[in-house]
Amino acid sequence: MSVIEVKDLKKSYGKKEIVEALKGISFKVEQNEIFGLIGPDGAGKTTLIRILASLMVADSGTATVIGKDPKVDYQYIRNNIGYMPGKFSLYEDLSVKENLEFFATTFGTTIAKSYDLIKDIYQQIEPFNDRKAGALSGGMKQKLALCAAMIHYPKVLFLDEPTTGVDPVSRKEFWNIIKGLKKHNITIVVSTPYMDEADLCDKVALINNGEILSIDSPENIAASFNKKLYAIEVDGSNYHLIKTLRKYEFIDSVFPFGELLHYTDKRDADIKADLQDYIEKEGYKKVSIKEIKSNIEDVFIRLMNAQKK
Repeated sequence: MSVIEVKDLKKSYGKKEIVEALKGISFKVEQNEIFGLIGPDGAGKTTLIRILASLMVADSGTATVIGKDPKVDYQYIRNNIGYMPGKFSLYEDLSVKENLEFFATTFGTTIAKSYDLIKDIYQQIEPFNDRKAGALSGGMKQKLALCAAMIHYPKVLFLDEPTTGVDPVSRKEFWNIIKGLKKHNITIVVSTPYMDEADLCDKVALINNGEILSIDSPENIAASFNKKLYAIEVDGSNYHLIKTLRKYEFIDSVFPFGELLHYTDKRDADIKADLQDYIEKEGYKKVSIKEIKSNIEDVFIRLMNAQKK
């Protein structure tokens, strides 16, 4: 059963200079799915979530959330979804408990009635019940915001870049919480610029410049890379090595990946010996070339480069 259906959704900003934020987006999200919108800043993730959450109106196309049109049935949608924006938006001059009580009252419920849903998170922030929200750490602010977004038992939860700017330990804790919500039959749409978080979703949409590049399970997307991929490491500057490799007659692509370079070749055969010979003749030392498995970031970069052409 599809909880969210989007068809040919478009949205532009500006009058003199038109910026196309969404260029005909289409996808479906199934019941109890963790659906990831993965892409860089400016990809269109926030615009898309705001339209689905009934906070913004699309220029054209259609969308339904829990079977309702966000433009028409916005009150029903707002009563049945949770929305956590990228920027902390709770009342910083109120305490943790006061914020939660305020949002519970707004939705006609109480912390006690929602405790079964929020207890795993609430138990972590409860020791700070009397602390002003503005004095919390980044990780604790995110947990408080998530509690507030779930205080009314929403059917769908929209999380817009919930782990951006959060330390790695808090990121891991936050994702453990998100995955734990599946037992409560909540459908979750989460956006993130972090490619490594794609593997934590049931299905992901890679999005860039207002277009969806691919939609599938993380495993299938990673496996869709259609070239042999090599990791190259040398004793020297990766920047200069990239310039050197771009002169190589057989190069298909090269891009930095941490301390390594990821490289693909126009030839399908095992080219490690030829490639190593070329690099060493260009003066590089301690050359290491290994064939590796692709991941989602490799696929995203390849699709993004193809989009530019």
